[in-house]
Amino acid sequence: MTATTNRPSPVKLTDAAAKQVARILAKATEPAKGLWIGVSEGGCSGKTYKMDFAREIKPADMVVEEKGVTIVIDALASLYLFGTEIDYDETPLKAGFVFRNPNETGRCGCGESFSI
Repeated sequence: MTATTNRPSPVKLTDAAAKQVARILAKATEPAKGLWIGVSEGGCSGKTYKMDFAREIKPADMVVEEKGVTIVIDALASLYLFGTEIDYDETPLKAGFVFRNPNETGRCGCGESFSI
């Protein structure tokens, strides 16, 4: 994985995640520079992962190019995400991105929020 800045990349994508990101970006109705990832306060464990289309890239954002897709990571989120593997999992009952973050110290019962 190569970050466009000279900083090490905080995240790694699995092949399944990269394929899903490519599918999502191909279906974007507005121009997108990549997939934006952030972390915000919320949920019963304190923090939640956020994903959206990256419509702009801010100067402090980290841009990661991997497996043919662009990931734009919010500058503040990179501190929480360092070492995280992002996967995409699909079962008969649900489908979605899975964040395997070694920095998590806890996760809520529904899996939607985490603590560090």
